[in-house]
Amino acid sequence: MKIDLNCDIGESFGNYKLNDEQILPHITSANIACGFHAGDPFILYETVRLAKKYGVSVGAHPSFPDLLGFGRREMKFTEDEIYQLVLYQIGAIYSVCKAQNVELHHVKPHGALYNMAAKDSTLAIAISKAIKAFDPNLILYGLANSKMKDAASECNIPFASEVFADRTYNDDGSLVSRNNSNAVFENTQDAINQAIKIVTTQSVTAINGKTIQIQADTICLHSDSQIAVRLATELKSEFKKRNIHILPIGVS
Repeated sequence: MKIDLNCDIGESFGNYKLNDEQILPHITSANIACGFHAGDPFILYETVRLAKKYGVSVGAHPSFPDLLGFGRREMKFTEDEIYQLVLYQIGAIYSVCKAQNVELHHVKPHGALYNMAAKDSTLAIAISKAIKAFDPNLILYGLANSKMKDAASECNIPFASEVFADRTYNDDGSLVSRNNSNAVFENTQDAINQAIKIVTTQSVTAINGKTIQIQADTICLHSDSQIAVRLATELKSEFKKRNIHILPIGVS
């Protein structure tokens, strides 16, 4: 049994540093902020360097242009505008990857863009078209059982079904809104228990107690949570105990 363990990362600014270097040794894929919701040229360059150091696959983490709201506020753009916004951000991280001789591996939308594209085919298609135009071999990381999977198939690009260790679920497979107090696990063991259940049973328990089926190719944790470092460390250890191999997408 295998799973890719990814983390949204590179979300610092200037001298303010999150837990990136403590997390990177324990994950296999890094979704690196491209500057629209977080990050800056210096953080982007440093995060790619650290990912290379630890042998972690690098992905673009594009978002709405929403620094003040950390990319978590819904915004309205046309399909063409979403295409251009995503293309621009992929290009930003690609230039840094090329300068450091690092291969760009995947694209994972961030925040509101991610959640809206999971339900909105137009958004999902715009994102997929941008990825295909840049490099049709890039993998779209998107919410399992969502419109993003359909869009990737329609655009003929690879797709990885993403699930979450540290976020809770509604019974339709969507993530509980961060506006709710129970949206994010604050206890490491709760997150580990959910991750293990998802990986071993391909199912998750929603907040109303209903069990839903969910495909898992890659599992995410967030670098900006209070339990991030401990969760990355303990989850990797727990997977090892259960003979669950942590490997990047595309590695057998």
